[in-house]
Parts: sequence; structure tokens; C-alpha cells
Amino acid sequence: MFVTYEEALEWIHSRLRLGIKPGLKRMEVMMNMLGHPEKDLKTVHVGGTNGKGSTVTYLRSILQEANYSVGTFTSPYIEHFNERISVDGIPISDREIMELVNVIYPLAVELEDSEWGGPTEFEVITAMSMYYFSKVRPVDVVIYEVGLGGRFDSTNIISPLLSIITNIGLDHTNILGETHEKIAFEKAGIIKRNTPIITGVSQQDALNVIEKQANEMEAQLFRLIHDIVVYDHSSLPRGESFSLKTPWGKMENLAISMIGYHQTENAALAISAARYLTVECSFNIGEAEIRKGLESSYWPGRFEILNDKPEIIIDGAHNEEGITVLVNELKNRYGDKKIHIMFAALKDKKLDKMIEQLDEIAYKIMFVSFDFPRAARAAELSDLSQSENKRAFEDWQTVLNQEIVELGLDEILVVTGSLYFISTIKPHLCKFFKK
Repeated sequence: MFVTYEEALEWIHSRLRLGIKPGLKRMEVMMNMLGHPEKDLKTVHVGGTNGKGSTVTYLRSILQEANYSVGTFTSPYIEHFNERISVDGIPISDREIMELVNVIYPLAVELEDSEWGGPTEFEVITAMSMYYFSKVRPVDVVIYEVGLGGRFDSTNIISPLLSIITNIGLDHTNILGETHEKIAFEKAGIIKRNTPIITGVSQQDALNVIEKQANEMEAQLFRLIHDIVVYDHSSLPRGESFSLKTPWGKMENLAISMIGYHQTENAALAISAARYLTVECSFNIGEAEIRKGLESSYWPGRFEILNDKPEIIIDGAHNEEGITVLVNELKNRYGDKKIHIMFAALKDKKLDKMIEQLDEIAYKIMFVSFDFPRAARAAELSDLSQSENKRAFEDWQTVLNQEIVELGLDEILVVTGSLYFISTIKPHLCKFFKK
């Protein structure tokens, strides 16, 4: 058993060696051993390629404004591991992490010698969260973010009040498939019988898959653009303004503090979820709570402006769709500036199309390496770039510090790529500007 947080965390991370092991059997066995804590929970399930974290945040904030206690399970973290299991936006304590690991560890040891094998890191953390929200810190509702895919994701043992699929993009194609349809099939695996589904999927081929699965499961489907419509959008200096039509009524002149048109769509899904919970599940969420919840929502590492002079932006655009959104927003807001980009990524991503888009807007582009098992080397990234003003660096800290000092008034620095990289670099930048 573990007596320190550091020991517990080290054991959790040691499960990474097991990689990804699709299937729900290990989770089902662990839940049985724990007395099925997942059955005690009222949950909302959120899957998709991009936008899951933001959608979770909007919905959590709305529910909090309505005086509900809200658990969230998200990944990956940006600044601190404990963020992954939070109550009302506050990460659980180091002591609680240690105590949860001591509950799960004996089960993991027992499973090692079983036909199913030991649980992965993500399965361990998921099991910890379900035990925590059921036995240690009961809450009114828990919002579960899918880790990978959906059909075989370890969170898919829950029976939610409703499910949300944000969008579909070509990410994790080596596991989920090479086409929108194949990926949509995996994401649609979270659709449960007679459980409503709200979706932001826009590609018709992917939406066809969602619609087919919803029909087979007799799950009522609410679709962005078709049933949920964002209109009267305008960009604000530090956010977005928009109006919304849903099957449960209209709301006009809404405001969010997260930047980008895509964030209005994520917010629309969360608002629709809140409306559904009110009308169909006896939650008490008014328009005032929705407005306050939206305005106070904050999700780190998503087009986050860390500093104004010089202007520094971090954005966890870790796939082609995310880069497209980032590039469009930079063109919209900073077309008159020289854009310096620092980029790091995981080598199992489709990097060529991502870098091609960044080349298009970058006055200067810097590729860097960072300490993570699946991280691509700076030179490998640079080889994919056609920019005439590109450089590759192994030491991101030195070049980042120098870049900030030398940045001109007509220039901005955008640090983007892997969320794991953003989680590494944000604490460094916060410390730098604090000094």
C-alpha cells in the first residue's frame, strides 16, 4: 500500500506501460469488486474528437450556478494531475488520490493474474473516479468525458441521463479508423437505449452513422445546425456573443469568455443539455443560471491568452481539425500581426496537414521536442515544414524565454500542439510572467 501521494502517482503512471487495451471487461470486473459504484451515479456522458473539455466546462458551470454539486472526470490535465477528478471545478486533494489508489491497487493486483489482465492507467483513474463520486464525495451529478473513442472506452460502463457527442475528426486513426464514418461508429458507441443524444457532428457521412445508431437504440437525437441553431454570432475582444434556438426555446445575446466560433457550438451543446435536464429530468436550471454559467466558464489551454504585452497565446490544437480552427481564429483576430509559432506534437498524429496549415500563417515557426514517450523530435517536425523561416530546437525552455524577450509590438507568439506539451509549458510561462 502507498503512504505518499508521490508513490501513488508513480504507480498510476506505471500503468502506461500497458498501453491501450480496448474492452470493458476489466472495468466491469473492478466495478463488481467495488460494489458497483457506477450504478449510484447520475451522469452525463460527453464524447467526440474536439470540444469535449469545453463542453464539460460549460455544462458544469451552468449546473453549479443552479446550486448543484457537480463531479467531472476529464483528460488530459493541463497543470496538475488531480484536475482529472474534480468537484465543482476544484481538483481532489493529494491525500484523496493516495487513498483512492489504495482502494484500487489490490484489485489491480488480483486482475494481473486473471484472464483479462491488469487495468491500464486510464482504467485505474476511471475506477478511482467512480468510487470517489459514489462512496467518498457524493455529488448531484457527474459529467464523464470519454478518453478515447467511446464504444470500448472505460467510461462507457455508465448509464447516463443523456449523452453528448461534440464532433468527429480524423484523430487516433490508428485505433479508431481512417474515415469519418469509422470514427463516428466508435464515438456512437456511447449511445444507450432510450437515452437521448445531443450532437455537434457536422460531416454528413459521420452524422449518418450517429443517426443510424440513435435509431437502432431508440434514442432521441438532437443535432447542431438542424435542431440546435447558433445565430447572430459576433466576436468580442475576449470571447464571443451569439443567440441560440433549441427544441426547448430561444436564448438571445448570450456571451462566453472562451474564444472562437467553435466555442459557441460547444456552449450550444451544453445549453441544450441543461435545457433537456430541466424539462425531462426534473433539474431546476433557469435562464439566469445558464447565462451566468456561460460567462464564468473557463477551460485552460484553449486559445488562452496568457499575456497581453507581449501577446502570448497557448492552444492545445492537437489534430488537423483543431489546427484548422486555430488558424482561422488567428486570421480573424490577428491578420495584421506577425505570428510566431512554437509547435510540438505526438508522433502518432497526422502531422503533415497540421504543419502545412501552420506554415500558411506563420511569420516564423519553431519546432521543439519535449519529454513525453510518444513525442515527435523537433527535427522530424521541421522536415515536414515548407516554411522558409523555420527552426528546430531540442531545448524549448531556452528558445521560449528568448522569444518572449525579443517579441515586438506588432508580433504575437502562439504555442500550440499536443495538450501534453501545453500542460508542460503553461506552468513555465505562468512562472516566467509572475517574475
